[in-house]
Amino acid sequence: MRFIAKIAGIIFFLALISCSTKEKAVPFVSDKEQNYIIETANSYIDSLPVTVTASKCERSAGGLHDFYSEGDYWWPDPENPDGPYIRKDGQTNPDNFVAHRLAMIRLSQIVGMQTSAYLLTGDEKFALATQKHLEAWFVNAETRMNPSLLYVQAIKGRVTGRGIGIIDAIHLIEVARSVEILEGNKALPAETISGVKSWFSEFVNWLTTHRYGIDEMNTKNNHATCWVMQVAAFARLVENDEVVEMCRNRFENILLPNQMAEDGSFPLELERTKPYGYSLFNLDAFYTCAEILSDENHNLYTFITSDGKKLERGAEFMFPHVKDKSAWPYKHDVMYWNEWPVRHPFLLFAGKTYNKPEYIDLWKTLDGYPKTQEVIRNLPIRNPLIWLLDKPIIKNN
Repeated sequence: MRFIAKIAGIIFFLALISCSTKEKAVPFVSDKEQNYIIETANSYIDSLPVTVTASKCERSAGGLHDFYSEGDYWWPDPENPDGPYIRKDGQTNPDNFVAHRLAMIRLSQIVGMQTSAYLLTGDEKFALATQKHLEAWFVNAETRMNPSLLYVQAIKGRVTGRGIGIIDAIHLIEVARSVEILEGNKALPAETISGVKSWFSEFVNWLTTHRYGIDEMNTKNNHATCWVMQVAAFARLVENDEVVEMCRNRFENILLPNQMAEDGSFPLELERTKPYGYSLFNLDAFYTCAEILSDENHNLYTFITSDGKKLERGAEFMFPHVKDKSAWPYKHDVMYWNEWPVRHPFLLFAGKTYNKPEYIDLWKTLDGYPKTQEVIRNLPIRNPLIWLLDKPIIKNN
């Protein structure tokens, strides 16, 4: 763990570990799920890498190695079918190019699951199975992705890319966390780790200096939160302490003070056409930021702004509406209303930090492996073990 939680939270966490012998000493994650993780990881052993070079959209202004995506809520204009697209907020265009997004999500699923299985078993075959995927995406010249996002969420007839599209790369967060674990346990060749970290170092530099990155950093809603979440994860991996500290400062002085209302809600998310899903998404991102950025000297979980805002209040606001969605007092989402909630990481992180067993109990009942692509796309934290553990619980001799 990279943070110091409240004493009560620590006691709660250790108590759960002490009573988890039937669950291989892993708190919160059942035997059944652990077996599922190992079985799924085994099914991925022989999987072949699929990177951005496997497909290219004719509408992309980039090259073969450039990640490309299209603005979700932009559609052909019925009055001018060949002209610039028009916006329908909250309504996803099913004809958009999504192959690169799906490939990146697949990478996060495979690497996250393999690393989780490694933590459960200590079997190095799972760690080594990530190598070909990591090298294909970040090292090999023929297949690697360029460490930039110049052509994301493009809009036909309007722009070839936008800073707002940087949010597409949130699925690299659990990849970065997995690499931290594998490096810490010397479970991958040093040259692989070095190549991957070199890529992420370049990516951090691009995210913090390019106009698109600056634009995204300065947005006002969940996009700003996700910028900090990504940059913090990648900067921590490459030990860029200056950028990590900058992310902490933005969390404390910009994100929390400006986005959260006194009651713990996020007004800018409530104004959207999908207020429920966006509120959950932003809260998950806030808690993931706190998890990444907290350490023995900084505890963002307990940080309080000058006007009394704190992260815990966000969980207190959303918990009743996750437990009973019918109590949601705002308008329903225009799409995917029935698909939420799922197993949101804010429940796990808040539950173990604030000694809230009711949060953990609810988290356990929710779907941790959703199938709807739009839900998966907005749930980048899907592998709890890589956030709960740093080392394998079974020493493989």
